[in-house]
Amino acid sequence: MRITTGALLGAVAVFAALLPLSPAAANAQEAAAPAPSSVAPGLVIDDDFPDPDVFTENGTHWAYSTSSRHGRVPYATADGPDGPWTIQGNAMPEPPAWTGSGGFWAPDVSRRADGRYLMYFTGPDAASGRMCLGAALADAPAGPFVPTSAQPLVCDPDEGGDIDPSSFVDTDGTRYLLYKNDGNAVGRPAILWLQRVAEDGVTLLGARTELLRNNLPSEDGVIEAPVLVKRASQYVLFYSAGVYSTPNYQTSYAVSPSLTGPYTRAYRPLMTTASLDGTVSGPGGADIGDGRIFFHGARAAGGRGMYVAELGWDGDYPVVRGSRVRHEAERGTLNRAAVRQTSSASQGAVAAGIDHADSWVDVRVFAAGAGAHTLHIGYAAGYGNAEHALSVNGTRVGTVAYQNHGWENWTEVSVPVELTAGHNTIRLQHLSRWAEIDYVEVA
Repeated sequence: MRITTGALLGAVAVFAALLPLSPAAANAQEAAAPAPSSVAPGLVIDDDFPDPDVFTENGTHWAYSTSSRHGRVPYATADGPDGPWTIQGNAMPEPPAWTGSGGFWAPDVSRRADGRYLMYFTGPDAASGRMCLGAALADAPAGPFVPTSAQPLVCDPDEGGDIDPSSFVDTDGTRYLLYKNDGNAVGRPAILWLQRVAEDGVTLLGARTELLRNNLPSEDGVIEAPVLVKRASQYVLFYSAGVYSTPNYQTSYAVSPSLTGPYTRAYRPLMTTASLDGTVSGPGGADIGDGRIFFHGARAAGGRGMYVAELGWDGDYPVVRGSRVRHEAERGTLNRAAVRQTSSASQGAVAAGIDHADSWVDVRVFAAGAGAHTLHIGYAAGYGNAEHALSVNGTRVGTVAYQNHGWENWTEVSVPVELTAGHNTIRLQHLSRWAEIDYVEVA
C-alpha cells in the first residue's frame, strides 16, 4: 500500500536498446558494504603479475604476464586454477630484433596444430617508438619462446601502434588474432580488431574486421584486452575498459550471434571495483578458462596481482561469483502485486502492491557456484518498518526487514543465503506493513 506522485518512466527505451536480450540480469555498478557471506575472488598470485593469460595442458596450468621484476615474460604454474601458483621464471629470455627498451605487455599462449606453442605479445618497436605485436614459438609451455621474425607481426604507428593480442580458434578450426590499436596514444579511437590468420598463427589472411570501439563515457576513452569465447547461441567478447592505473578499470563484455558482429555491449560491466564490493580494485586484463575468470587487480604493496573467480553461464551470458548481478524485481513473477513505473528507481520501475498475505515476488537468479552468497535488495518503505518472508527454491530461509526511509528513497538491505549452482528462485512474500522492491542483486 502506498500513495505517490512519482514521475513516469523516462529513459527506459534508451537503456533497453543497450541491454542484450538475456534472462541474465546485468551487473550492478552501485556499491554497498559487503556482507560476511560474500565469496570474493581469490588473490592467487600476490605479486606483480599484470594482464594474466592462462593456458592449460595435461593437468598443469600455465600463466603468463606483462613484464615485471621476474623477467620479460614471467610465467607461473599450478596444478589447478585456484592454485597454489608459483612464479617460475622468464618464458622469453632473448628479445626480438625489432624491439627496443621497455616492457613487454599482455602475452597470449596457445598450442598450434603442429604441437608447437605460439606466443603473441606486445613489445616496444624501436623503429616507430610505438608498442606493436610480435609472435614467438617454443617446443614447451615454459619456453624458451623464440621470435618468429625480425619484424613486428602487426604494427601501424599512425593508429598509435597495436597492443593486447589474443588468439581465438572457432569451432570450424579457423584461427584468428584479436588485438587493439592503441589509439589512446595518439588521440584516435581505440578499436578492437579481428584478423584471420593461417594455421601457423603468423600469416595474416584478408582484411581485419572492427568489432568494438571506445564510445562510452564510463570507459574513460579506453577499451582493450579482447578475449573471445564461443557459446552455443553467440560469441562473447570480453574486454577491459578505463584507465588501468585507476579503480575505474573494469571488465565488461559484448555479444553477437555472428563472429564479425555487430557486438552489443552488456548494460553494465561484468566486474568493477564497486560490483566486487571493493574486494578488488580495478579488475581487468582478464582471461577465461576452466570455469574461471583470471584477471589482475591493484595490490596495496604495489603492482597488480592475479585473481581468480568462478565463472558461470546463464543462457550464454557470463556471471562471475563475487561480482554483483542485478535482477530487476518488476521483471520477476508477481502474485497479487503490480509493476509501478517511477523514474527514481533502477530502470524506471519497481514491484509494488505487495500488501497481502498472498502477495509475493519471485526473482530467478543465477549462481556461478554453489554455496554462500549475498542478496542485496533495493527497496523503499514509507509507512513504518516492513517485513517480507524470504524463500530460496521453495524453502523458507528467513525474514527480510526493511527500515522506514520513505517512499522513493531507495535503500539496500543485505541478506546472506545459500544458493545452488545454476538457477535459483528467490521469493519475497508479504509479512508485515508495506515495502516496494526495486531489484535483487546477487554477489
